[in-house]
Amino acid sequence: MENSKSPSLEVCLTPALLSLYNVENYIVVIIDIFRATSSICYGIENGAEAIIPVAQVEECVAYREKGTGYLLAAERDGSVVDGFDFGNSPFSYTAEKVSGKTVVLTTTNGTQALHLSRKAKKVVIGSFLNLTALSNWLKVQNENILLVCAGWKNNFNLEDTAFAGAVIDQLKASGQYTLDDPAIAAYDLYQLAKGDIPAYLSKTSHGERMRKLGIEKDIAFCLNVDITTAIPILDGEKLVKLV
Repeated sequence: MENSKSPSLEVCLTPALLSLYNVENYIVVIIDIFRATSSICYGIENGAEAIIPVAQVEECVAYREKGTGYLLAAERDGSVVDGFDFGNSPFSYTAEKVSGKTVVLTTTNGTQALHLSRKAKKVVIGSFLNLTALSNWLKVQNENILLVCAGWKNNFNLEDTAFAGAVIDQLKASGQYTLDDPAIAAYDLYQLAKGDIPAYLSKTSHGERMRKLGIEKDIAFCLNVDITTAIPILDGEKLVKLV
């Protein structure tokens, strides 16, 4: 793909497959629809100065000793880790809570996928919330694009792959990209889902886990399309608003 005259548009279906890609050759889009990347997009839109993604809870705890200027957010298996300010519910990332603040975040899936992608040309964050703004930005980059699905504990999931398909749906029309097989599959999956995304994704196993935790409102919120325009981009150790 890398030798193709047109840039490649590829999908990594799970972080367990990331070692198969030379991420330094791509702009990487991290996708964790339920809920990390949705919350990150919402937080940056709502004026968070930065969101610092860390892979481990212990790394998040270490920021407590660096001063009071940090909000600490930790989620594992869908629940807030005891002793932290909040987890990765988008409703924790309102302007009232995060405007002007720096959030340190660790989650079960999304922050791990991001950590593994740090050597990419650029790392940006995608969700249904910023779908069109993200897609429009990607269109003008003229770079290879790798859509990295965070999945669930290194396994495939429907919601992240369906979102990858939504991005491909917006980019594919230009005809400028060479798609790999996972990208074609993600695109086809989105064609099945796009008539009623919430209904299609209601069958997801992650959605079922979240329903058992009583956080159906989070699921519904994460499937809002184009309610934000901010594109979070990795700048050193921090996710900040792309300007």
